[in-house]
Amino acid sequence: MRGAAIFVLSCAWLVLPAIAEAAQIFVAVAANFTAPAKEIAAAFKSATGDEAVLSFGSSGQFYAQITQDAPYQVLLSADQDRPLQLVKDGLADGTTRTTYAIGKLVLWSRSPDLVKDGGTLQAARFSKLSLANPTAAPYGAAAIETMKALGVYEALQPKIVQGNSIAQAYQFVETGNAELGFVALSQLAGTTTGSRWLVPDNLYAPILQDAVLLKKGAGNTAAKGFLAFLKGPEARAIITRYGYTLK
Repeated sequence: MRGAAIFVLSCAWLVLPAIAEAAQIFVAVAANFTAPAKEIAAAFKSATGDEAVLSFGSSGQFYAQITQDAPYQVLLSADQDRPLQLVKDGLADGTTRTTYAIGKLVLWSRSPDLVKDGGTLQAARFSKLSLANPTAAPYGAAAIETMKALGVYEALQPKIVQGNSIAQAYQFVETGNAELGFVALSQLAGTTTGSRWLVPDNLYAPILQDAVLLKKGAGNTAAKGFLAFLKGPEARAIITRYGYTLK
């Protein structure tokens, strides 16, 4: 009986090393991708046991932090420029850079009658228009492009209030600090109230959102696994459900 017990314990020790320890990785996520990233991280943990710890902000803010030795291992940017620059800086692996989503810009108001189409901007019957800082956030740059394409940018400049990120631009409208604003379509998922105009693609350059493995994630199996999961069918289904298109 004693010998049998020793045998069982020996077998248990043989099995334990085969059980991989769950890993934790740090992922910087562009603010427009907040909701889908949370769902993807949960699905990733369910599938692998590994945990993706998410931080949200503007792409420009994350670029600055990464160059200052921030601990992120993966970047999900709202553009292609920052990931590409990080590769040039030697802070990211260029072979891992991939477009995970293509964003859509929306002009949105909580008022059900305010936003009709581009004519809403031309009529300018509002006092505050929110958008993300165009230097740090690609959706803000797309908003500026749109207004210039419509020939209203100069006239609307005094009415513009800038958020540090697309999340703050959304909050300005949500809290009533601006009557309307340019937001990401993904931020309106599940929202049926208010009024909106899906800005035509020809008014701004495509918002190609790239992901990349950062230097601190080199050799990290879980970080590489997260990027692979991001390109898989479960993550892609989540991404499209939030209004993004895919390459």
